[in-house]
Amino acid sequence: MKSRLLPFGYLLLALFMAGGLAVSASAKPNTFTGTVSDSMCGAQHAMPGDAAGCTRACVSKGSKYALVVGDKVYTLDTTDKAVLATLDKQAGAKATVTGTEKDGTIAVISVKAAQ
Repeated sequence: MKSRLLPFGYLLLALFMAGGLAVSASAKPNTFTGTVSDSMCGAQHAMPGDAAGCTRACVSKGSKYALVVGDKVYTLDTTDKAVLATLDKQAGAKATVTGTEKDGTIAVISVKAAQ
């Protein structure tokens, strides 16, 4: 009885391993260049004043940083204090973000001022 189930077990193991490789291969970091904003305002800031001030005010009230690339707004996800400090410094300005994107959210690896 055991000998008939053994090949089935190997088949299941191979399927799980192949699925894991497919998932890890799709998580390749990409680089995005755009304007640092917040997820509440996106490309159109609602508060009076400049884009940087509006972004910082919205983030201080709980909104997440975002990156506006053309007509697409990506929410930026990070807890790294150095990355958050750079995003604060780049608020309203062009930045280059490296990270993995999924469903409109970028898991940020690094951020720097755009050239």
